[in-house]
Formats: sequence, structure tokens, C-alpha cells
Amino acid sequence: MAGIWLLLLLTGNAYGQRYIPADDGSNVQFRVVNHLFVSSTVNGYFKGLKGTIVFDPNNLATASMDVTVAISTISTGIGLRDKDLKKEDYFNASKFPVIRMRSVSVVKSTKAGTYILNAALTIKGVTKNISFPFTAVVSDKGCLFKANFSLDRTSFGVGDTKKIDNKVTVLLQVFAKKQ
Repeated sequence: MAGIWLLLLLTGNAYGQRYIPADDGSNVQFRVVNHLFVSSTVNGYFKGLKGTIVFDPNNLATASMDVTVAISTISTGIGLRDKDLKKEDYFNASKFPVIRMRSVSVVKSTKAGTYILNAALTIKGVTKNISFPFTAVVSDKGCLFKANFSLDRTSFGVGDTKKIDNKVTVLLQVFAKKQ
């Protein structure tokens, strides 16, 4: 019996700590410049964060992330704009209800305390490989991941208008609880 417990303990450590992302304590935000009448920055966010994360800063070979956010939760503070963003021209929430990010690899960055996530990002049925730096702070309650990166919205077929910049800045603060 002791051998089984030892095997389970060793197996658990070999694959890193498992986490579940939580909306509480997390922010999935975006910024984009709108050129409707005058240029202004639109800030928004998504909720409905779900998925699994395996992370051990001492064993990055076992790290994996597979997370989603629900398009239906998009909020920019203006209800009519949010409704438009859910339509076919933008996110097409009825056909593509989530944005999904699935890791390909996680490696240590040259900058102390920073890692690089190489991932497959799927928006509106289009999957692109992306790479960006992030930080991770592990505590007794979970792990806080933070990142800031840019995407070209047109490469995912989101909006065909020139009224907004192609570049969208994504700001992530994901608190993941120990499973």
C-alpha cells in the first residue's frame, strides 16, 4: 500500500501542480483604438474563464495550459457596442462561443522570473500560433499569471472595418486555484 501512495506522489510531482483558473481574482482585458469620430481607446474585458493549467517553475517540460473565455461575456461599458461585437462581423458568438488558448510549450525567459508561452490561440474558428512573455507567482492558494501582448485582430477575421486599429493589446491577470 505504501508503494502505491509513493507512486501517486511521485507521479503528481512529475507532472507539476494542477490549477483551475478562476474569474474571481482574474482579468482578461483588451484595448483597441477606435477611429469613429475622433480616436479613442476602447477598454474591455471577458469573463467566463475556464480550463486547466499545469505549472511547476522547476519543471517547465510538464507545463500545459488549456483555457477559454466566453464571448458572450464581452463588456466594453457600452451595451450596443457589446451587442455588435457578438455579431458575425466581429466575434460571431453564436457560432464561436469561446476564445481558446492551448499551450504548445513553456520555456524560461532570459529575464528573471519570466517565462515564454508558445500557444495556439483560436478566435472565431481561426487558430494561430502566438508567443508572449508572462510572469507567475506561486503561493499556497494558487498561482497568479500576468502577461501583456498584442494581436492583429484581422488575422483572426474579427471585424472588417477600418474604424478600429488592427492591433489589439491583451492584458492578462489570471489567478488559478490549486486543484
